[in-house]
Amino acid sequence: MKKLIIQGGNRIAGEVTIGGAKNSTVALIPAAILADTPVQFDTVPDILDVHNLMIILESMNVKSNFTHGVLDIDPTQIVEAELPSKAIKSLRASYYFMGALLGRFHRATLTFPGGDNIGPRPIDQHLKAFKALGANVSEHAGTVYLDAHNGLHGTRIFMDMVSVGATINAILAAVRAEGTTIIENAAREPEIIDLATFLNNMGAKIRGVGTDVVRITGVDTLQSMNTHTIIADRIETGTYLSLAAALGDGVMLKNVIPEHLEAYTSKLMEIGVDLQIDSDKIYVPATDHLNPVHVKTMPYPGFATDLQQPLTPLMSLANGESTVVDTIYPKRVKHIPELQKMGMKISAGDGQITIDHTEELHGADVEAGEIRAGAALVIAGLMAKGTTVIHKADNILRGYDRIVWKLNRLNGDVTIEDDD
Repeated sequence: MKKLIIQGGNRIAGEVTIGGAKNSTVALIPAAILADTPVQFDTVPDILDVHNLMIILESMNVKSNFTHGVLDIDPTQIVEAELPSKAIKSLRASYYFMGALLGRFHRATLTFPGGDNIGPRPIDQHLKAFKALGANVSEHAGTVYLDAHNGLHGTRIFMDMVSVGATINAILAAVRAEGTTIIENAAREPEIIDLATFLNNMGAKIRGVGTDVVRITGVDTLQSMNTHTIIADRIETGTYLSLAAALGDGVMLKNVIPEHLEAYTSKLMEIGVDLQIDSDKIYVPATDHLNPVHVKTMPYPGFATDLQQPLTPLMSLANGESTVVDTIYPKRVKHIPELQKMGMKISAGDGQITIDHTEELHGADVEAGEIRAGAALVIAGLMAKGTTVIHKADNILRGYDRIVWKLNRLNGDVTIEDDD
């Protein structure tokens, strides 16, 4: 495990270029094993999740090489193999290998995935989709066994709840199934559109992504002809927007897709941040007066659950009481006791998080319980007086591209060390 050491109090300024979307990347890498040719991804974020997914690929004799944001994957010599449980348990998105392996081999065996502990996130909708497509599903001692020895067949799948993961897994399994699959009540996130774009460019027939009804007509082969450039990470963008508004003397964010952040940027404007939004960049001027706001997370295109925590430090600067209601993960509160150690007036109760105006934060020893809680602590540490040490920083490195380098280029004072 690593730890981040932050010397707080510096104002930040300059430019930061947003990396490729983590939540696209962790689906695209498993999707690559569906291809009958080598594939290449560009603008790949340098995060721990990518390196862990490469370990899983290696276990199946899938060669990969990651250099300067370009990831090459060659699945042409893929073999069925037991996947490394340590890598599987390090990130929840490893469950996308279920759909990809089912599509490729008509069977899969995976231990239950790990990742962030932010409350119940069952995979029942994933398994329901696999069963509908013709797979037998069994579970034993923390392992899921999928077997479609008679092949996968197109069907109608209704998601009982909107689920990004289940929508992606259903697409991965259905893309090489026989016939047409219709997914109803599908998630609409941009990362799903990114995945479908990659698959369609290889010959898949996927329509309706971005709406709540997705239609997939199965194909026999998928062949990559071009490099796929991953979309910009809207969660990383939102995190740096919050930091820039809280502590910036003028920060320019490049490689952004403003349309993916409209619910978030409208809330920042409501807070009092005078964002200057262009087609692919956002400038955040210095902000000195902030209003309290009320946030309610919702499925896309609503306010993203992954952005409620990074917004929290900024909300503490507002002149009044702000609240957050997370309808996606109500138990996503790991950041609260850690921020309290730093002096923030924040609490949870009655189904909501309450943030009061906090005059000053001070450095403390804290722990990143998950990716976005860690992002909130990074912003708070940069705002605080004194030294903040964030333990379990691997959770942050799982999701934020070259975060130490980027923060220091903005005049932050951040170092990373092994944690005893």
